[in-house]
Amino acid sequence: MLKRDRVNFILSRLRELYPEPPVPLDHSDPYTLLVAVLLSAQCTDERVNQVTPRLFERAKTPKAMMEVAVEEIRQIIRPCGLSPQKSKAIAGLSRILIEEHRGEVPEDIEALERLPGVGHKTASVVMAQAFGIPSFPVDTHIHRLSQRWGLTSGKNVVQTERDLKRLFPEESWNRLHLQMIFYGREFCTARGCDGRVCEICRTCYPDRKHPKRTRKA
Repeated sequence: MLKRDRVNFILSRLRELYPEPPVPLDHSDPYTLLVAVLLSAQCTDERVNQVTPRLFERAKTPKAMMEVAVEEIRQIIRPCGLSPQKSKAIAGLSRILIEEHRGEVPEDIEALERLPGVGHKTASVVMAQAFGIPSFPVDTHIHRLSQRWGLTSGKNVVQTERDLKRLFPEESWNRLHLQMIFYGREFCTARGCDGRVCEICRTCYPDRKHPKRTRKA
């Protein structure tokens, strides 16, 4: 199967399986999404969704969060891991949003990336899911799927993001990254599929005889 055929099949099959994929992190506005995505680093979405109700009950705006001690934030978010760094980042970005952005999350990826604890992937998720601006957030699992499906030979998520944006139409990016996340969790897991097991892997590479060795992000 040629790459263009793989791209068309993947796009079509994921649309069939997940026509309207929800954002897996519970949130009510751009700020709560930003905080939830920050918390999801090296943590499951399920765990984040268990923690954020208590955090947002305490403070769900930048102004309110500024009034919460960093230590209290840390205690609340401890189950998400990396709580010392994440609590300082939440406090810091809340202060910057108040001082530099009138308490609003900026609709600008460079401004987002300047916030404490906010990397390119986190900023891309906020751009895509809070503001509907075409982005293609790539985490380690999307990076792995993209290699299994022959969409990239990138050595890191930056190269993989560039390749995916080149291959897929811009209007599909925001939905497609969620579709890939859900498919990866359900069918093409890190241990459950080695590039020869799930439907998309088998369809894209029906003659593959050996596990697909992927480059780490």
